[in-house]
Amino acid sequence: MKPLNFLALILFVAGLVWVFTLSEKSVRHIQQSYYSAISPLISKGSETEAFANKFLEEVEHSADLEKRIEQVIEQRDRFKLIAGRVRELEAENNQLRNALDFKKKTQFDVVAARVIRKQPQMWGKTIEIDRGTDDGFEADPEFDLCVLASNGGLVGRLQLSGEQISSVLLITDEISQVSAEVEGTSEVGIIVGRQTTFGQTPRLRLRYLSKTAILKKGMKVYTDGRGKLFPPNIPIGTIEDFEVGPVYGEAEIKPAVDFTNLKNVFVITDSPGG
Repeated sequence: MKPLNFLALILFVAGLVWVFTLSEKSVRHIQQSYYSAISPLISKGSETEAFANKFLEEVEHSADLEKRIEQVIEQRDRFKLIAGRVRELEAENNQLRNALDFKKKTQFDVVAARVIRKQPQMWGKTIEIDRGTDDGFEADPEFDLCVLASNGGLVGRLQLSGEQISSVLLITDEISQVSAEVEGTSEVGIIVGRQTTFGQTPRLRLRYLSKTAILKKGMKVYTDGRGKLFPPNIPIGTIEDFEVGPVYGEAEIKPAVDFTNLKNVFVITDSPGG
């Protein structure tokens, strides 16, 4: 046997003899020292295991939470669509109610029509309605068929009629001319349209007023019935501004009709004279 191995054997045997000859008190002391040494490692291991379990639970909870958030977002988008549709139906219902009220109250014989098309390239010029010669709309050299909104405001006049569709020339068109008067004054003039681009609020101009006219913002403008194009006393709009030019005065008019949201109109079927 090699000397080194022999020495190791002697030390091992001596260790066994020492262990078995220790007193009970010494053995307990050694055990306490051992457990004191390894207890931090055991504690750290337990904490690590608890942290790992908690992390896994949070991951599972996060996945579930993400799924719930997606469901809530889908429900929110669905409710938005429903709410938007409800608002549209409410608006349509209000328009129909106003139309029925107007038809009952108006002094004219009218036929209700729905706006089915606006000309984007001719914004402020014409619209098309779902009524035509099948509904009794015929071209008449004596007078034009006048078109009103449900609030009684002047929209324009019938220009061309097909069997089931008609074109309406709006008063906001530059070639349209309407004889008008300012309420509470002796001022009369001609309403003409102003050129606007798509999306802009249409405006009107009241020309050929006297230079000494005293006009204020908010004063109402009506048709005066001259020229037999339109019946008298139909609302056109209200004065926004008044300017004096070299020859005559001119006022900017805010239309009585909301042309950007025009969906239903009424065609007067009796003559301007009644």
